[in-house]
Formats: sequence, C-alpha cells, structure tokens
Amino acid sequence: MITGKNPPFMMPYTALFGIIGHPLAHSMSPALHNWAFSRAGIAGFYMAWPLQPEKLPAFFDAARALPVRGGNITLPHKVTSMALLDGLSPRAQRVGAINTFYWDDACLCGDNTDVAGFLDPLAHRRILSALVLGAGGASRAVLAGLKELEVPDIGVSNRTAGKAETLAEEFGVHHVPWDDRTSSGADCIINATTQGMAGEGVDNTPLPARAFRGKGLAYDIVYNPLETRFLREAGVAGWDTQDGLAMFVGQARESFRLWHRDKDMPAREAAALVKRLLAADV
Repeated sequence: MITGKNPPFMMPYTALFGIIGHPLAHSMSPALHNWAFSRAGIAGFYMAWPLQPEKLPAFFDAARALPVRGGNITLPHKVTSMALLDGLSPRAQRVGAINTFYWDDACLCGDNTDVAGFLDPLAHRRILSALVLGAGGASRAVLAGLKELEVPDIGVSNRTAGKAETLAEEFGVHHVPWDDRTSSGADCIINATTQGMAGEGVDNTPLPARAFRGKGLAYDIVYNPLETRFLREAGVAGWDTQDGLAMFVGQARESFRLWHRDKDMPAREAAALVKRLLAADV
C-alpha cells in the first residue's frame, strides 16, 4: 500500500516517516527531514507517499502495521484524514484539519503544526484586516492563526462560494465573494491556494495585480517557488511580501518535535538547506 522513494532493502532504518498527498513531485519535505534525521543521529527515513483519496483508509491501516512512526499530510488529505486516526490534539480539533500524524503511546494521533508555522513571520507585525484566498485545509490553519493574533477584520474568499461561506461561519469571520476580492481593502492578503505552485500552474495567481492598492503585506504560503507571481506583482505595487519558506520550515520543526520530543531542527540551517535545494531545482 505504501509507495514512494523507498530506502534500499535491509538498510539500518528503524523507523519510517513520510508525507502523504497528491501530487508530491515538488515537495521538499523528504530532503529536509532526512537531513534533520542525519544531523540528529536518528535512524529514520522520510519518504514521499503519493496517495489518491480512495487509498487513504488503506494507508493508515498499513501505517499501523509497519514501523511508520509519523508523517505529514498535505493536499487533498488534511481534512479527510482526521476521521481515520485514534485521536486529535485540541489544536487540530479547533482548526478542523491536520498536517501531522504521530504516535502517543498506542494511539495514532493528528495535530496541526501549520498554525505555528504560519504565525512565525508575523510575530512583530500588527494586522488590522486580512483576506484569506482559498477554503481548503491550509486556509483553516491560516484562519486559526489570524484569530490567535486577534486580527479585528478577517475575510475569506474562494471560487466556490459555498466553501468560503461555510468556513466563514465556522471561524466567525466574513465571506468575501470571489468577484469582490480585488476591493476588500485588507492590509494583509494571504494566498492559501495552490495557485503559483511549481508545476503546470506556476504562472497563475489568485489575485490580479490591480488589487494591490495602498500598502500592505502579501503573504503566500507557497514556498516552491519562493517568489510566486502573486508576490512578484505585490512587490511591484510597493507591498511588503512574505514567501512560504518560514511557514514550511516552522511547521516542519513542530512536526519534528512531535516525533522526537528531545530533538530540535535548527531553523536557520533548515531554511538555508531548502533555499539551496530550490535553487538547484531551477
């Protein structure tokens, strides 16, 4: 059931970790975590497990039977995986999506480390109004983070209005119709969609350039590439920009701590590694 870039048979790995999602071709998670394992002297191996939605229940059955000690979860499984685990952290229940699974004694549990990762670059910034583009699992983490920051005015917009309306009601924020997103007036706009991600849609953006009026912060949770069209056009308009690298590294470090409670992943070295990998992949 578990497929991906498997380690050679009989190699001395005592624990398997990995990321599930579809697609996974451009994920830097395996390289980052295997580097961190090696640095910390952990006999583990982190793999990419491309997984179609219909295979999700079988995957977690296999994970319980094999020496899988934890992993990450990305699109499109962040919400649907929740019902297949034995327990959820309070944070995961609050967000309504998970990106990490781990063992707590005999229970396979889920948590959401995306929230902490999202908040890392915003520690010293005051946001008065925010617009979240997208209504998937990543958007849930972004909305939860903005609520923790006590941003007074939060809107969410999505091409499929019903998804955004449901999310807005759940998090106590307001729905911005997709056609009105260009005139929201928000001073922080977050791309929580896959628009601009490396691959066929790399030249796409969820927001036309004319929407960047005045001053503000454009935050893209996409980290591959580091400069998306969304950020490039925001920068040309004079906005501050924040790429997704800090969030990616931040959530990875939190996941690492869940799996190895006495170990840490150094933030600066991890970010430098991912930058080198991205540069080599161009």
